[in-house]
Amino acid sequence: MKNFFLLIFTLLFSFNFVVAQDSDEDVPEISTVEALLLLVKDGKTKEQSVNADREAEFLADKNRQASILAAEKRELARQEKIADQLEAEYKKNEGILRVKEEAYQKELGSLVELFGHLQSSAGEAAVQFSGSLSSAEYGQERISFLNELTSKMSETTELPTIREIEGLWYELQRELVASGQVVSFDTEVTEVGGQSKSCSVTRVGLFNAVCDGKYLKYVASTGGYAFLPRQPAGRYTSTAKKIGNAGIGDEVKFGIDPTGPTGGSLLANLIQTPSLAERAAQGREVGYAIIFVGLIGIGIAFWKLYSLYMLGTAVRKQAGSTTLDVRNPLGRVLKVGEENFSKDIDTLELKLAEAIMAERPSIEKGIGAVRIISVVAPLAGLLGTVTGMIVTFQMITLYGTGDPKLMAGGISQALVTTVLGLLVAIPTTLLHSFTASSAKGIISVLEEQSTGILAERAEKS
Repeated sequence: MKNFFLLIFTLLFSFNFVVAQDSDEDVPEISTVEALLLLVKDGKTKEQSVNADREAEFLADKNRQASILAAEKRELARQEKIADQLEAEYKKNEGILRVKEEAYQKELGSLVELFGHLQSSAGEAAVQFSGSLSSAEYGQERISFLNELTSKMSETTELPTIREIEGLWYELQRELVASGQVVSFDTEVTEVGGQSKSCSVTRVGLFNAVCDGKYLKYVASTGGYAFLPRQPAGRYTSTAKKIGNAGIGDEVKFGIDPTGPTGGSLLANLIQTPSLAERAAQGREVGYAIIFVGLIGIGIAFWKLYSLYMLGTAVRKQAGSTTLDVRNPLGRVLKVGEENFSKDIDTLELKLAEAIMAERPSIEKGIGAVRIISVVAPLAGLLGTVTGMIVTFQMITLYGTGDPKLMAGGISQALVTTVLGLLVAIPTTLLHSFTASSAKGIISVLEEQSTGILAERAEKS
């Protein structure tokens, strides 16, 4: 009996209370086993009805899916047939294309090499024209044309036209003609400060362009000219003024840079080269002091050479004359000898030696200063060298060695002061040698004449 009731409850739970779920009616109260059996039987009947409905729905859906599958299979077969047809047509077209390509290459022949040269020439011309001085006059349209032609010829499916080939030839010829022309035209020129002004530009071939006596450069980004931030030396700008003011048929000298066509690398390097004053300024205080002392020494040396030359001329003139002239050292020495000629020879010798010694300071005056400057100048240059190296090492300590420009100032001072010291020491040493020799020559004449006087006095005694 216990097992029977357990079976009943199991059946109730396995059916998930279908009757209770599918019906909104209240479940009657179960009071007896018979009532329970009836309830189960009724639920089973309802469940069978629901399952039958579901089975019918499933079968209907199955038929529908089968119909769709059949339609898709038919579409697949149709698409496969189309694919086979397209593949066959592709292979056919591929063969035709291969034959056409062979015929095309056969007909094209040597034109392939020709078009390759044309492409290369157009590309090189575009690069050259982009920085050419003539581009400010002819405009940027030719560069665009050449770039388009190069791009077109890089495509194997399209060839340049005769008009385009003639256009390339025309631009090359125009650039060639411009390289040998000297032309003037009005255009806008950018000044150093960034302002623009109208200026009459004279272009000398593809080498240089000038305006108002100043050299210009071509700026590709703006398509126009601009003044150089720094002009070359005056001897070059003077020729620029001459050619700017020259008329048709006039011959003028003009400094050109043959490394053009963008103004030239020689001109660029030339304007970067510091002038003599700028090199001297690199030596700073020590350099200026060396230059100042050197000028003083050289001035003293030339003054002394001139005075010794005049003094030597007077001494030589006195040596060949019997008339005493006390305005020169030899005349004064001879006068002393004449005044003391009657005295004993020892006294006369001492008097003459005294007279020569009295003349020596005036003759050698200033020579010692030249000698001192010739010795001090290289020492001052060495001082500047040491000072410059100290500055350089300080820059290295503060900023490292990453930027050479930070060390350039100290190194420039070190090298420039050394050069300045040598430039002062060499001429002052030579001038000292010349002045000392001249003074020694005059003193030798005085000693020679005094010795002659002593010899004459000794003969008479």
